[in-house]
Amino acid sequence: MIEGSVSTLSMLCMGISAVVSFALPVVLYLFFRKRFGASGKAFWTGAAVFVLFALVLERFLHQAVLGSTAGERMQNNIWLYALYGGLAAGIFEETGRFLAMRVVLKKEWANDGNALMYGAGHGGAEAALLLGLTMISNLALSVMINTGSLESILKTVPAEALDQAQTQLRALVETQPTDFLLGIVERLIAVTFHLALSVLVWFSATKKGSIWLYPLAILLHALMDAAAVIVSKYASILLTECTIALITLLTVLLARAAWKRHRAID
Repeated sequence: MIEGSVSTLSMLCMGISAVVSFALPVVLYLFFRKRFGASGKAFWTGAAVFVLFALVLERFLHQAVLGSTAGERMQNNIWLYALYGGLAAGIFEETGRFLAMRVVLKKEWANDGNALMYGAGHGGAEAALLLGLTMISNLALSVMINTGSLESILKTVPAEALDQAQTQLRALVETQPTDFLLGIVERLIAVTFHLALSVLVWFSATKKGSIWLYPLAILLHALMDAAAVIVSKYASILLTECTIALITLLTVLLARAAWKRHRAID
């Protein structure tokens, strides 16, 4: 039984988060088209590669590894679990990024703005699919909680999954409205991170002698994901967000240096 209801303010914040998550990639697409004359192909390639490598191929790996005996032991050790998850994300996403830029976008190499356009597609797809769809789902569940129509659906949930489902639903009722806006901050940082990684991988794929930027991107991506898991385990959300922001800032500075160096050479 779910007691209470989801406040109107909470639902408004969910809606704002959903709108921002879908609007962000559109705004970035239009900006990079105008600022650099970047290709729409780069944007859609970034979005497609995120879906294929992060949501499909990487998940196959997780199912195989985490479903094994070794995987069960790994999940009981936060450090090993964070290291594995970080490296998996880094290897899959940055390899997908590198291959796409090296092969699919080869005809777009003349315009370095396509590096940022690719990042907008990659990070934008992540924002829309992870935050946007989650907020839409939360809104739908909130309406069902407030109208009382959810109870009949809960009766169909298997007993072993009922407690978890009720805990998740109670979280919608108990979470502070403004907490639903934190996703916007997280996505803004994440998109910035993907823009910077895309610049690093772009120059590794398009410029001779810069291949080392590709493994650097993998390490930075692994560091980001691993640090987020470990810090969130032992510290507050605020400290976790600050850690993520610092790693993003480091990545942006490295990408900026690579951009200046290669643009100067050209």
